[in-house]
Amino acid sequence: MNLACKTDDFRVPTTGNARTRLRIDDLPTQVPAFYDSKKHYRELLEEFTGELAELQRVLYAHGRYALLVIFQAMDAAGKDGAIRHVMSGVNPQGCQVFSFKAPSSEELDHDFLWRTSKRLPERGRIGIFNRSYYEEVLIVKVNPAILERQRLPRECLKRRHFWKERYQDIVSFEDYLHRNGTRVVKFFLHLSKEEQRKRFLSRIDEPDKNWKLTVDDIRVRDKWDEYMQAYQDCLRHTSHKAAPWYSIPADDKRNARLIISHVLVETLKSLEISYPTVTDEQRRQLHEIRDRLTEKADR
Repeated sequence: MNLACKTDDFRVPTTGNARTRLRIDDLPTQVPAFYDSKKHYRELLEEFTGELAELQRVLYAHGRYALLVIFQAMDAAGKDGAIRHVMSGVNPQGCQVFSFKAPSSEELDHDFLWRTSKRLPERGRIGIFNRSYYEEVLIVKVNPAILERQRLPRECLKRRHFWKERYQDIVSFEDYLHRNGTRVVKFFLHLSKEEQRKRFLSRIDEPDKNWKLTVDDIRVRDKWDEYMQAYQDCLRHTSHKAAPWYSIPADDKRNARLIISHVLVETLKSLEISYPTVTDEQRRQLHEIRDRLTEKADR
């Protein structure tokens, strides 16, 4: 199953001037729909989820690779819905989702990668991070007072290239994961400020969505430009060959889910995975087991 597009259409440049000149305003929040109707969308998504489920079974049986999928976005961009719909057909035993909120006291006693490292997927499994260690160069960068709670040594905080070094730490960490068989795919759900306004209003107007909106969400929205700058810096510094960023136009939730599904399917297809080959000895043992089971059935 393929959409009428290439996954590279949404991939953030990983090298060269294109990356260093990247402007977040140039990344679209909406593109022409890849579906003709709601029914067509459901048919496409069902095909993708079926294909993804089969690839996940092969990934699990092969048992040598893991896939880490990271979602980052502004509030109301549709992270939860994308995870729920795209992964709907995957066996829960082969996929785990972790959401990272404000760090606990224990987590603050460790380096900033510690709490997420504990949740990395095992070989053969898909791990999904709903927010991740990238919060450390997004929320923390926009709100530097948070650094005080991390109790870093003063000489660390005073380092001239503090944020650049954090980007480097992340890239090095992802390179390490890649070299050890974990493939990392990162999705930035790019939502327009106007579409976020509409979604926030719907959370007020629909009683069953009231719980989704808080004053803190509005405080974050008030710093929209600062967050967009932080995302721009993050994408520029941390989209690399071993762990690319994909900027997903998120104003149309259905379209976003189809694009994400497309990227995940193509990523898994690119891996050299297959069901284990049965050796002649294993086949002989299977025949013996069949004979024994057949004998018992005949008695």
